[in-house]
Amino acid sequence: MTNPWEEISLSDYENHMKLDSVMQLQNLNQMMKDQFSAYPVSSVMVLGIAGGNGLEHIDNNKFEKVYGVDINREYLAAVTRRYSDISNILECIQLNLIEEADKLPKAELLIANLLIEYIGYDCFQKAVKQVQPQYISCIIQININDKWVSDSPYIHVFDGLDEVHHQVEEDLLIQTLDNIGYKKIAQIESPLPNGKKLVQIDFAGM
Repeated sequence: MTNPWEEISLSDYENHMKLDSVMQLQNLNQMMKDQFSAYPVSSVMVLGIAGGNGLEHIDNNKFEKVYGVDINREYLAAVTRRYSDISNILECIQLNLIEEADKLPKAELLIANLLIEYIGYDCFQKAVKQVQPQYISCIIQININDKWVSDSPYIHVFDGLDEVHHQVEEDLLIQTLDNIGYKKIAQIESPLPNGKKLVQIDFAGM
């Protein structure tokens, strides 16, 4: 069965995300700058990397390896084209996390932004156990109503995601990672113009 994310074009996704009424692409970009710089690590893995938003903040002098993981092959091709300046350290990996988390390599920092909603707590826990990071940084979206996709000209592009989307609760995410030895060490909130907010929660292995 095809995952809905394999059917959504990168241009539709990014054009929706950067609308003035949504502003997620811009907010995520700034938050990722901090994610990349926050911890003393030399390898990082970004799960659900899409088109690579935020990778311009990668410091070639800090990182020896950057993994970009996504289910959509076309997204990863765009990442490779866009970020050729870090091609010496960037490795894109196309896989379905729900079925193939055991194929992930190891990394010291694991980043998962707006991803856990689509793979669930158990699958994310399995990915963490496989990657064995020292630090985890997650960004989730908190909705003030039942609408998790903001109104836009692109809204119907996302119709198929209803079957795989599940709202992430902060407490359950924290408990899920605590169960495998990761403790919450930081939380940052970034309000969005449509009443939603992005919540970044960071964890460290104990």
